Amino acid sequence: MGVPAELAERMSMAEQHEYLRSRFSRRTMVKGGAVTLGAIAGGVFVPGAVAQAAVPSQASATYAATSGESVDGALVSPFGRHLAFGNDPSTEVTVSWQVPINVKKPFVRIGAHTWDLSRKIEAEVRTLYTPAGVGASGDHTQYYLHAKLTHLRPGKTYYYGVGHAGFDPAEAHLLGTLGTFTTAPDHKKPFTFTAFGDEGVGYHGLANNSLLLGQNPAFHLHAGDICYADPAGAGQTADAGFDSRTWDQFLAQTESVAKSVPWMPAYGNHDMEAWYSPNGYGGEDARWNLPDNGPDKKNLPGVYSFVYGNTAVISLDANDVSFEIPANLGISGGTQTKWLEAQLKKYRAAHDIDFVVVFFHHCAYCTSTAHSSEGGVRNEWVPLFEKYTVDLVINGHNHQYERTDVIKKNAVVKKLPIGGTAYPETEGVVYVTAGAAGRSLYAFSAPDSYEGHVADLDSVAAFVNTKDGKVNETVAWSRVRYLNYSFLRVDVQPASKGRTTTLTVRGIAETGAEIDRFTVARKAK
Repeated sequence: MGVPAELAERMSMAEQHEYLRSRFSRRTMVKGGAVTLGAIAGGVFVPGAVAQAAVPSQASATYAATSGESVDGALVSPFGRHLAFGNDPSTEVTVSWQVPINVKKPFVRIGAHTWDLSRKIEAEVRTLYTPAGVGASGDHTQYYLHAKLTHLRPGKTYYYGVGHAGFDPAEAHLLGTLGTFTTAPDHKKPFTFTAFGDEGVGYHGLANNSLLLGQNPAFHLHAGDICYADPAGAGQTADAGFDSRTWDQFLAQTESVAKSVPWMPAYGNHDMEAWYSPNGYGGEDARWNLPDNGPDKKNLPGVYSFVYGNTAVISLDANDVSFEIPANLGISGGTQTKWLEAQLKKYRAAHDIDFVVVFFHHCAYCTSTAHSSEGGVRNEWVPLFEKYTVDLVINGHNHQYERTDVIKKNAVVKKLPIGGTAYPETEGVVYVTAGAAGRSLYAFSAPDSYEGHVADLDSVAAFVNTKDGKVNETVAWSRVRYLNYSFLRVDVQPASKGRTTTLTVRGIAETGAEIDRFTVARKAK
C-alpha cells in the first residue's frame, strides 16, 4: 500500500517517504510527481522549461526504508555522482548521486557558469534497504537521489552542483564540488564514445576509468555486470556473497568519469539482485534513472534507446534470452524482440541516422573458455542485426577482448584484419566483446592475436550455450584476441549526403596502447 491519493497530492516526495517509513517496515515505492518550475532565463534552457524530480518506474520493486533521524546536513557530503541521458540526449539529462545517511530537501543547482547557479531543482530520494540475513551487508540502508533536467539546450555545457539542507554547492567553499555536462548537438558533428563491460570494484576498474576521461567521450556504454555486489550472478536469492555496500564503492570509483560523462548501462547476470524484486532489478531501479522509452519498464528497465548526432544506440537485456543463466529467461514474453525490430526499422528509415550501435551483456560470438557464445542471442537477435545491417554490436560477459570478422548467417563473409574496413550495407555485422574492464580475466582456447602481435587462426575451438546445454563448435570468425584489461573507443565522423561516413573502433589496453582498430563505413544519408 502506498500513500493515499488525497495525501500524496499535498506531499513532497520527502514527506511521502517519511509517511511510509512511519507506517511500514517494507513498502512499495510510489510514483512521484513532477516539480514544475517557471521558464528559466539566461539562455541555457529552452523557453517554458520544466525541471522535474526523476520518477521511479512503475516497475518498481519493493524498496524498504528504515526509520531514522537526519543529521546536520553540513556534515554530510554527497558522493557517487553519475549522469544519464533522457529519451532525448540533446535536451534531457538526469543527475544522480548518493548520500551516506538521510538528508533533508536534496536538490541540484544548475547554470551556464560557476557564478550563476541560482536555478535550484528538487531531487527525488529512492531509499533502498537491505535487511540482515541478505548476504553480507545486513541492515544496510542506501539513499539514492535523482533529478531529471529537461528542456535543456542542445550542444550546451552546463555547470551543476548537488546538495541538500546544510550543504549548498553554490557556497564559495563548496565550488570545488561542481561538475559539468554537455548535451548532445541537434545536428551531425564528430564525436567519440567509449564502452566496456564487467567492471566491478578494484585497481583495474580505476585504471580504465582514468584512461576513459582522456578520450573525451560524449557518453560511455557499460555492457552489463556493473559492480558485482552479487558475485554469484545466478539471479537467485540463494546466491552467496551478496553485499549491497559494493555499490557505494563502485559509484565512488566511477564518479571521476560519470559526473561529467553520461554513463549508460545495460544489465547483465550479476545485476539481477533477486532480493529486491521478482525480476531482480529493484536495486537497479533505485540507483539509475535511464531513458524510459523501452518496451517494458516493469520487467526490463535496462532496455532503451537514444540518438546522439547521426548514431542510434540501443541497450538490450540479454538476461531475457539467456539459456546459460536462465533466471529471467523469457521474462518479456517476446516483447523485447518485437520492440528491437521496430526500433531497428525506425532508425534505418530515419533520414538523419547513419549508424546503429547495439550493446548488451551476453555475447553473440565469443571463444572464451568461460561463457563463450549465447545461443539465445543468436536465435532471437542476430537475424535482426543482419536484416537491418546493424553497424556494431558490443558485448561483455567474457572477461577479455575479442573481435570478429564480418559475419552473416554464422559464417565469415569477409576477413577483417586490424586496420580493415567493414561495409555493413553489403556485407555483415562485426561483434566486439569488451568485457575486460576490471574483473578477473578469463582465458581463450587459442593464442592472443592483436595489434603488433598478430597470430591469425581460421580455426578456433569454442562452444555455444543452447536450450539443451553447451554445444561445441569450431569457428573461423575469431580475428582479434587480447587477454588483458581494456576498453573500446569509438570515433564517429559524419559526412555530407552521399559521401562516406565512418565509425572507427579502437581497442585500448589498460596501458594506453592500441590493441585493435577497424572502420565501419556507409554512405551518409
